[in-house]
Amino acid sequence: MATNTLSILKPSVNNMTVRIFVRAADLDFEEVDVWGKKSTPEFLAKDPADLTPLLEEEGLPKGALWESCAIMQYLCNKHGLDRFYPSDPGERAMVDSAMFYLIGTFYPLLARATYPALGFGQYPGEVATADVDDETKEKARQEAEDALAAPLEAFHTFFLEGKRFIGGDQPSIADMRWAATLEFLRAIDYDFPTWTEEYLARMEETLGDAYSEPVADVRGYIDYVKSQSA
Repeated sequence: MATNTLSILKPSVNNMTVRIFVRAADLDFEEVDVWGKKSTPEFLAKDPADLTPLLEEEGLPKGALWESCAIMQYLCNKHGLDRFYPSDPGERAMVDSAMFYLIGTFYPLLARATYPALGFGQYPGEVATADVDDETKEKARQEAEDALAAPLEAFHTFFLEGKRFIGGDQPSIADMRWAATLEFLRAIDYDFPTWTEEYLARMEETLGDAYSEPVADVRGYIDYVKSQSA
């Protein structure tokens, strides 16, 4: 049995993040595509949050762990992968801050801006799930898209200032989470600043197949969605 078993959904930001990580870290793992198999009693028994990616491993207190950032942090701590998650408290705080900023501020806006185009269900309480007309939904989606520019620039000027990656010369787990997230903005043909395209190109060039293989699934799904609406 592989050291790590990952239950994943291929066209997903969170899943792509961990799929990049385990490849970049050269960890032994078994990848199980659970498309159409979530929300079953068997799956919920080990993952009551019904989320992917899901890591199953004997060393975990509950035998399973979800949330992409938590999975990467755990595996870095377990295997001493300082090159992805530095042990220096200050440098580690920057990695954590970048990930938390993305999850708490940037990703909610991205979900509102891109999920309608991707065909993903949105979170309860969002305008997209409300009983309102399509014009109102599109207005809310556009406002979310417009609001992405400020946190994206904050990421650029604060976390990347003078550096190739948040991790310095090499990508950190925060870089993997940000790059995977930015890829999904291609679903709405987001007008990336030049530095963003350069950053994504550096990520793919530096990580090679560890990046290219998972991102191919995401880009393929985005191309498929666009072809359906063309």
